[in-house]
Amino acid sequence: MRRTRIRNALIRLLAGATVGALAGLAVAQAAPSASAATDSAVTVSGRGEFKDMKFTVSQTSHLTSQAVTVSWTGGTSTTFAGTQFNTDFVQIMQCWGDDDGTVPSNPGPSRTQCQFGASPTTNRTSWPGNGLDDTRQVFYSADPTNYGQDNRYGAANPNAGGEVPFTSVDGTTITTNTQNNALFNYNTTNEIDFARTGADGTGKEYFEVQTANEAPHLGCGEPVSTNGVTKPRSCWLVIVPQGHLDLDGQPYADKSQVNAGSPVSSTNWKNRIAVKLDFNSVGNNCALGSDERPTTGSELAADAMTSWQSQLCSVGKVYGYTELGEPDTRSRLISDASSTGLAFTTRKLGADTGTTAPSGTTTYAPVALSGAVIGFTIERRPKSGAPDSVKKLAGTKVESIKLNARLVAKLLTESYRNSTWGSVLSGTTAKGYGWAKGNPAGIASDPEFIALNPEFAYLSVAETPATDTDLITSLGHSDTARAVWQWILADKDARQFLAGVPDDDGMRVNPYYSTNTDLNPTGVAFDPSNTDDYPKSDPWCTVPPGSDAPSTATQCMTDFHPYVDDMHSGALHTRRADTLWKSTWDALASPQAYKSPGPQTVGARFIITVTDAASAVRYGLQTAQLKNTAGKYVAPSTTSLTAAATGVSGSGVAEITPANATAKGAYPLAELVYAAVRPGKVSKAARWDYAALLRYVSATGQTPGADPGRLPEGYAPLSTKLRAQTVKAADALLDYTGPTSTGDGSADGGGTDTSTGAPSGTDGVAGGAAGGAGTGTPTDGSGSSATPSDKPSFDGGKALETTAAGNTPADPANPLRYAVPVGAALGAVAGVGAPFAGGNRLRLPLRLPLPGGRTVTVVPELPELSRRLRRLLP
Repeated sequence: MRRTRIRNALIRLLAGATVGALAGLAVAQAAPSASAATDSAVTVSGRGEFKDMKFTVSQTSHLTSQAVTVSWTGGTSTTFAGTQFNTDFVQIMQCWGDDDGTVPSNPGPSRTQCQFGASPTTNRTSWPGNGLDDTRQVFYSADPTNYGQDNRYGAANPNAGGEVPFTSVDGTTITTNTQNNALFNYNTTNEIDFARTGADGTGKEYFEVQTANEAPHLGCGEPVSTNGVTKPRSCWLVIVPQGHLDLDGQPYADKSQVNAGSPVSSTNWKNRIAVKLDFNSVGNNCALGSDERPTTGSELAADAMTSWQSQLCSVGKVYGYTELGEPDTRSRLISDASSTGLAFTTRKLGADTGTTAPSGTTTYAPVALSGAVIGFTIERRPKSGAPDSVKKLAGTKVESIKLNARLVAKLLTESYRNSTWGSVLSGTTAKGYGWAKGNPAGIASDPEFIALNPEFAYLSVAETPATDTDLITSLGHSDTARAVWQWILADKDARQFLAGVPDDDGMRVNPYYSTNTDLNPTGVAFDPSNTDDYPKSDPWCTVPPGSDAPSTATQCMTDFHPYVDDMHSGALHTRRADTLWKSTWDALASPQAYKSPGPQTVGARFIITVTDAASAVRYGLQTAQLKNTAGKYVAPSTTSLTAAATGVSGSGVAEITPANATAKGAYPLAELVYAAVRPGKVSKAARWDYAALLRYVSATGQTPGADPGRLPEGYAPLSTKLRAQTVKAADALLDYTGPTSTGDGSADGGGTDTSTGAPSGTDGVAGGAAGGAGTGTPTDGSGSSATPSDKPSFDGGKALETTAAGNTPADPANPLRYAVPVGAALGAVAGVGAPFAGGNRLRLPLRLPLPGGRTVTVVPELPELSRRLRRLLP
């Protein structure tokens, strides 16, 4: 009798613990995923003359090389003295250092530790500064009635000029020639010399935050140790409002002359507003000597992989990442899979012309959903006859434009008149360029563009190679370039334009880009269907008009429209309004050469680029609404990227193409990035490491947020089905046993090559769910085993073991982590105590109530399990 009771108690304990653990697991799984980082926006009020102003910085934590929005209210409308900023404008800079203690209510740095004063030293004709308000130059005076700007620097020569020195984080001090010093200059500084306040008292600027990588002299984000604790170095964003009072506190008497002094003068610095900036750590946070698993490929995965890397490395595993164009990545994975490791691609191996998919198994897993965008920085410069409603917006940024495929084709084919700079000059047309004479000078004056964006009828744009005649594009082959051309080809009007049919206003394609052999001067038709780069096919070269350069100093199209290294670089230069065109001839240089005039003048900037969504968000670029297959103009967003992903099609690795993104809300240049691994070409340990990465990516890696390890802005989280496909691909890597598969290389949607693929046009997601765990079918009987092998032992430490097992290291330490053990304990207690509570039967299915009136079934009605358990229980 006693043995029976003990046996029953033990059985109840075991059964209760099992059911309780399952219940706890269900609670953990049903709980919402970890949310993104909390909002770190900060609002600070001004002081004194600016007490009614409030300044907001959009993000102050988890910062990297990026842009933040600085906005303000309660100001007074900016006034000008001619073309120069005169009163009521804002200046912004980045600084390093501790609080100097001068303003207890608003801690901030010393003025000697701020990156400011690198305005142009030459060609200042159109520059809106007076040489003091945009530099570190000051006048000393001990008597405020003498209009002295400073109380210290320049004291050796009262009422004469001095300079506020700059001291870098390593102690280097610049005391003279600060305007063009060895640490920062006009082309590298992130300072905003002039920001306008509108008629309504508000203003907004996008400020480029720089880390120690971009500005070593500031050191922001570098690890520093204090009292044994190592953290990234914080920095400051400093705002200096300039008002309408003179240095003696009286209103400006002379409205034709700018009286504002340097923002780092003691007079103006007393009004500074400081906001602390906290950075993600800069540099390699991984343990030295750690084994590194290589990953290579698509720039579309760069920002996400950078985030994932930092978290995974902090828990014991190092994944390297090398950015490489997708076509070259696929070629490397085919020819040298062992050193390539894991490759990021949007297409399957063998998809490129002239290539063949390798034999054996290739495992594919979706990892990121993003896309290409047309990013821009455009500021309103009203024409003289513009309505007052437009004039009130002078200097403000255009937030959105609409573009169709034909307009983008015009830009990429260098078809605007001033793109081939100098080919049409004062009515004279160069030989072979008659086609350009009747074309608009740039997109801003194109009637087709104005019809979509009517306000440009009232805006003035200097239409040169540095503004609206072309797109900034990256060098090399990429799936993004291919997607752009595919989008153009999917549009009938764009196809006809490339074939030589003028648009409704008579604009014609540059014949060097014509798809009509009879029109193309090369005798060979341009083939955008097989183009995955941005060619500059026109051979036009000339001495730039007005440059005063000698006749031998010609420039060609790659000079007028330079390439950038990648899309990230394109976004950065667009944020800076720097087209990289070296348009100014420097006769005094040795040797003589063209030099860059620097970024465009504030208030009249116009620059556009092809970049990726993540880089556009990072640098605060405005993005164009693009016309999709449904005829709707759609901007890139989480919603529109997700809508596009519902139309993926194709056998094997399902692609998003402009033609199949037919949903009304679908963004036409969305792209789905896959991780590709050839398991037979890497070691067993490497397969386990890559499986761990994929499991992480499918879980915490899809949680949006700024924290390391999360999904950055510019990406849409993968759908549940796509995540399941990623997990199945990870399982396929774990279960792979064959040395090398000898299949034909085609892939099903499940992410692993098999001898047959899903039919074209089928839902690749569904295919992935069905076939993701497969390992390929050998054709010679010597390939992979039909049954999974025992899992290999771990060689990457405990952190890797938990990751490969599906436990994501970045999961927050919240109470849900205890759901399973607590559930097991409670279940055990309930099981043993059930007889005393009058419960003498185990009842299935077991359902658990959840908030909101929902329930979740944690153990279903399992007849055989119920029968066996009930047989054991009294």
